[in-house]
Amino acid sequence: MRTTETSAQAMETTAAAEASTESDAAAAAAKSAPRAAGPSGRWARMRSRMRLPRLDGLRGRLIITVVVVALISAVTATALAYRESRDAVLKRAQNAAVEDFRNRVQQQATELDVPTDPRAMARLATDVASGMRAALVVVQYRDFTASSAPDADRTRITPELRVAVRTQNRVSLQRVEQGGKPWLVLGAPVAMDATGGRGGSGQPSGVEIYAVVSLAEEENDTAELVRSVQRGLLPVVLLAAVLALLAARTVLRPVRKLARATRRLATGELTIRVEEKGRDELAELAHTFNETAGALENSVGELREQEALARRFVADVSHELRTPLAAMTIVSSVLEEDADQLPPDTAHAARTVSAETAKLTRLVDDLIEISRFDARAVALTVHSVDMAEAVRGTLAARGWTDRVEADLPPGIRARLDRRRLDVIVANLVGNALRHGAPPVTVTVRAVGDRLTVSVADHGPGLAPEVARHVFDRFYKADSARSRSEGSGLGMAIALENARLHGGTIELAPPAPGVGAVFTLRLPLRTESAS
Repeated sequence: MRTTETSAQAMETTAAAEASTESDAAAAAAKSAPRAAGPSGRWARMRSRMRLPRLDGLRGRLIITVVVVALISAVTATALAYRESRDAVLKRAQNAAVEDFRNRVQQQATELDVPTDPRAMARLATDVASGMRAALVVVQYRDFTASSAPDADRTRITPELRVAVRTQNRVSLQRVEQGGKPWLVLGAPVAMDATGGRGGSGQPSGVEIYAVVSLAEEENDTAELVRSVQRGLLPVVLLAAVLALLAARTVLRPVRKLARATRRLATGELTIRVEEKGRDELAELAHTFNETAGALENSVGELREQEALARRFVADVSHELRTPLAAMTIVSSVLEEDADQLPPDTAHAARTVSAETAKLTRLVDDLIEISRFDARAVALTVHSVDMAEAVRGTLAARGWTDRVEADLPPGIRARLDRRRLDVIVANLVGNALRHGAPPVTVTVRAVGDRLTVSVADHGPGLAPEVARHVFDRFYKADSARSRSEGSGLGMAIALENARLHGGTIELAPPAPGVGAVFTLRLPLRTESAS
């Protein structure tokens, strides 16, 4: 006899159903993982204590990638192993059952007389079932049916299998699932040989024998195999995570060193270099960084040398000009005093020379002052200063008392350099008087640990493009005022003096009805704080 299978898709359908069940279980576990982690705040605290790698960082992404690849590989290997082992086990059990069934039918059918009776059919069913692992054996002859277990469920014997048994002179089989358990159903016709014997390979006798064999043991064996593989998934994933962590540490250590070196380079430490190891891409990156740092160091060094030379030149020229300027100032002052006794043209020339000499003197003084700031050769001479008295002194010394409205509360004292405060206030008030509109107000306030001096006018204010450059050196809002009284250094010097005190000067945003508002902000250092 030959064997065949009437439903080849039965096994694949069962495997697909079980794989779907495992996928659903994995999805449920994935959904429950965030809930197990707890609220976001608690998870952040736990991660901080355990010092877990950031998931949005390069290390976290690398670890996640390796773990996911390992998990996918393990799940795929488990699924393939389950399918192959299940096929092998079921095939082996099927072949054994077919061989056993064929042998039992050949042995027991020889004693069966045809036509037969129900008693003989029942005895044949019992004899066949006693010699094999069959849950049920059914013998059918025409309209008579007998079984080894009269009360057993015969619905596992499908109509398709009955048709195959009646039309094919061989053992037919079909795998079915009922009640969540797999079954192997076998069927064979009893044939008559040439001598009239039963169980041969001749013409069918009309007797059909069916056997229902349980595959639960084989299914349990494959399920146990899957469970054993699943139990090994967690160690595999943990091992993959550890290996990924080690690999990430090995790969990212040079990257972290390079990041630290880049930050130090950004702060001005141009001599920083990183170690070059190996010949991989990271070593090439380190080599490129070192080359870039070296080129930057050379370029910055040249720029600093040129800047130092320029500062020295300005300082030297300014100092060299002071002596002739002093003489010119004396001469121009004498000429200006006697201008009334000179002819009109000569008097105008004398006054012009005196005014231009005064401008040149202020320009040289400003250049010397700004060069000292650049050379970091300035220092504060700090005293306890009464702010109201200091601001009134600045206004009175320049004849601005009647032109400026001062809001100077008494009792505000601070430790600062009075001469440099005078320079700051004079520049702010002078600019407001020259370029703004009256009234010009000066307000002094002390709030907490901050001291503010605000100077406001009621002019048109500053345009945005002018406000961006108001503290730049030699900047003038109107290019036509290149010969104006100011040198373009006053606001820059005022800002440098404010920074020397640990403060700053801010320009307030434009407001309706108010012109430019400059505010000097300084830390309030009192006698007790000093």
